[in-house]
Amino acid sequence: MSLVRLKVANVSKTLEGVHTLDNLTIELHDKEFVVIVGPSGCGKSTLLNVIAGLLKPDRGSVYIDGKDWTGLTGRVSYMQQKDLLLPWKNILDNVSIPLVLKGINKKEARETAWQYLQDFNLQDFAGHYPRQLSGGMRQRVALLRTYLFASDILLLDEPFAALDAITRHKMQLWLKDIRQRYQPSILFVTHDINEALLLADRIYVLSARPASIKLEINLPTTPSGSEKQHLEEQILIILEG
Repeated sequence: MSLVRLKVANVSKTLEGVHTLDNLTIELHDKEFVVIVGPSGCGKSTLLNVIAGLLKPDRGSVYIDGKDWTGLTGRVSYMQQKDLLLPWKNILDNVSIPLVLKGINKKEARETAWQYLQDFNLQDFAGHYPRQLSGGMRQRVALLRTYLFASDILLLDEPFAALDAITRHKMQLWLKDIRQRYQPSILFVTHDINEALLLADRIYVLSARPASIKLEINLPTTPSGSEKQHLEEQILIILEG
């Protein structure tokens, strides 16, 4: 088994009087793509906020590379549902931000950002502003900026939820390609079963709130159509139950 990069150990959280997370234990291994599936409002985003250190759990711990990182920020890269691009900066400068925050001078940061824009096939949009980009392109830029912010552990909170079906599918395939090239460790949240089956190495299925783990699925490398259908039915039974 590969190195455990991230471990959520027995985490529980009550938020504004509502019991949201119930004794969750989740692992993410090196270069692994893990998807968390659960019904809307079950606490998936709360879980990511706990992992990112934006919320402190009532019980349990978050370990990153074997060290207790509970309640601390800055160790994972977190892309929330909104892209949060700065509208007054062009795409090159938006992507440069995490590098500048790391102390790299602006000229070098822009040069490095330009190289990544080429890798992400975004070089033609370097001088554009966020308002000039499609939803899919904005999400590409946001994902690149997320990757550059902190680490090769990425938390992605339903990044394609607001996109139309065709653009969403293109973005899913694009993310698979980026994952293959850069090999980050990714924890991805969705309520879309097909998206989970397309992207994941492993899936955790959560219950309705308070979220607990109802099923863990290790996907075969190339699942057949019948295997996918069986897994989809399994997940649906839990989500609808």
